[in-house]
Amino acid sequence: MIRVTGRISLDPREIEISFIRASGPGGQHVNKVSSAVQLRFDVRQSQAYSDDVRARLEKLAGNRLTLDGVLVMTAQEHRSQERNREDAIERLLTLIRAAAVVPKVRRATRPTLGSKKRRLESKTKRSGVKNMRSRPAMD
Repeated sequence: MIRVTGRISLDPREIEISFIRASGPGGQHVNKVSSAVQLRFDVRQSQAYSDDVRARLEKLAGNRLTLDGVLVMTAQEHRSQERNREDAIERLLTLIRAAAVVPKVRRATRPTLGSKKRRLESKTKRSGVKNMRSRPAMD
């Protein structure tokens, strides 16, 4: 089991890893070596977390989530398969950790009387500065 948080652990069998050719520069070597990693993780079928974590994870995944609910990540920063594999898994765990954090509920508040007064005073002062910049009126 892969430990994500205190309550969440992933079964390594839920993560599907395949090796693909990396894009970008590298000459002939990059054309014949499959060092990039494509990680696939089925967000909707996993039993490792609750439904609210699943919903936040789907939202955080964004474009990396397919219509079937499969999270697809590609790692090709490093030259070796093993380091790219570790990088992809770590990025997945980071994403799940972020989804596990319950967002703080925002309560609407009203501005205080003092903050209203300060705001209006600064607007009046700024208005005075701008009026002083204008040409004097011809009487």
